[in-house]
Amino acid sequence: MPVQILKPFIDGAFLESKTTAYMDIYDPSTGEVIAQTPCCTVEEVDAAISAAARAYAPWSGTPCSKRVEVLYRFRELLIGHLDELTHMLCRENGKNWDEGRGDVLKAIEHVEVACGAPSLMMGEALMNVTQDFDTTLYREPLGVFAGIAPFNFPAMIPIGWMMPMCIATGNTLVLKAASMTPMTSLRMVELLHDAGLPKGVVNVLTCSRKEAELLLTDERVKGVTLVGSTEIGLHVYKTAAEHGKRVQSLGEAKNHALVLEDAPLERTAAGIMNSSFGCAGQRCMALPVVMVQESIADDLVAEIIKQAKTKKIGPAYDKTTDLGPVVTEKHKEFVLGWIEKGIEEGAELVLDGRNTVVAGYEGGFYLGHTIFDHVTPEMTVGQKEIFGPVLCIKRVKDFEEGVELMNSNPYANGSVIYTQSGYFAREFARRADGGMVGINVGIPVPVGVFPFAGHKLSFFGDLHTLGKDGLRFYTESKVVTSRWFDEEAKKEKRVSTWDGAL
Repeated sequence: MPVQILKPFIDGAFLESKTTAYMDIYDPSTGEVIAQTPCCTVEEVDAAISAAARAYAPWSGTPCSKRVEVLYRFRELLIGHLDELTHMLCRENGKNWDEGRGDVLKAIEHVEVACGAPSLMMGEALMNVTQDFDTTLYREPLGVFAGIAPFNFPAMIPIGWMMPMCIATGNTLVLKAASMTPMTSLRMVELLHDAGLPKGVVNVLTCSRKEAELLLTDERVKGVTLVGSTEIGLHVYKTAAEHGKRVQSLGEAKNHALVLEDAPLERTAAGIMNSSFGCAGQRCMALPVVMVQESIADDLVAEIIKQAKTKKIGPAYDKTTDLGPVVTEKHKEFVLGWIEKGIEEGAELVLDGRNTVVAGYEGGFYLGHTIFDHVTPEMTVGQKEIFGPVLCIKRVKDFEEGVELMNSNPYANGSVIYTQSGYFAREFARRADGGMVGINVGIPVPVGVFPFAGHKLSFFGDLHTLGKDGLRFYTESKVVTSRWFDEEAKKEKRVSTWDGAL
């Protein structure tokens, strides 16, 4: 099959890029190059911003009810193309079929939430707020937003988190898709235009950090939302904020779970397996560290290893696969480096996935389930984000030691506890640093009506993505105070300094 050459989507059309630099896109299951995407020029990034800026006035002037009609039609197209989009996503990303399908379904969920924008954008009013004065608060769009997406959720994050609420509230968008996995995003935006979206409202391109810098500095861009590493997230937050923009910047994580001795062993191990190794560990809500009470540690580790050995490792688009490949050979080498680091630091490698080979797919970027036991606080393998199918076990004597150790980590996306104790569950929810807390829930990502609420070095900004925070991020308040004169008021000769305010 020939290598597909991708094009940026700017001002309602796929355009030939003028770049001479193209980036390879791999099928992680085979290791083959399946497409190339352009490293768009600064001029092309500027053209995308210009298209979004031109589209803003007519789009923001379109009634909200009419804007969401486009999203209703888009939802139906996504459902109708679910298998196509799932296969495309699995092929470029490496998720197994169920994970890829879920990625698309989560995008649909967030489109559905954004369809409620006419109700969500409703303001507040008070008649006779002071004598004869009325005040009304409206929520209005801001202008052009930029979205910078990661490779690991090609549907849910760019097309679910970043796009629907942005345009439903009347803004326009320039989306920098991940250069490793842009195909699904580009196809979904094509469907969005089939649903009737006017040209320029959403634009999608791929480029390097150098060209993307314009999104952080151009005065026409009013806000930036990013999901990526903490290093890049900090840069985006500082640079965009310095240029007067709103910023949502979601960074790395090292989520911890605490397993107490009263937790049901097999069910807890199954939850850990799903949370730690789902999406090959390539998600910021993965569960790469499990702290287990010493009294059950041996039994829990044995049960996790037992369950891991039953899981099928294979190509992403094989519907029987449990664990698919990681996204690229380079990322595989990165994860392998962390495994070597764990061995050097003295962690006990109790399950080794380094030499995994899948028959018929020998060129794929496969790593098997890898488990370190007896990971201690000073080992970086248990502190830094690995972003792969690697689980670290830390042993603790009790609840107090577990909470203290968990909260010592600089990242705080999620915190999880497995227990049957209502007391410890409540204490954990109150005291854990994680912005999303799971009680017997290994991946405590809420549905889209709630915010994705990372804390500490996992998030930079004031308003989280999704939920009411997401609505506020894409809108600003306008407060209108009015008074209408009766015949007596028309005759007033003096006006108070505090006219209407007291």
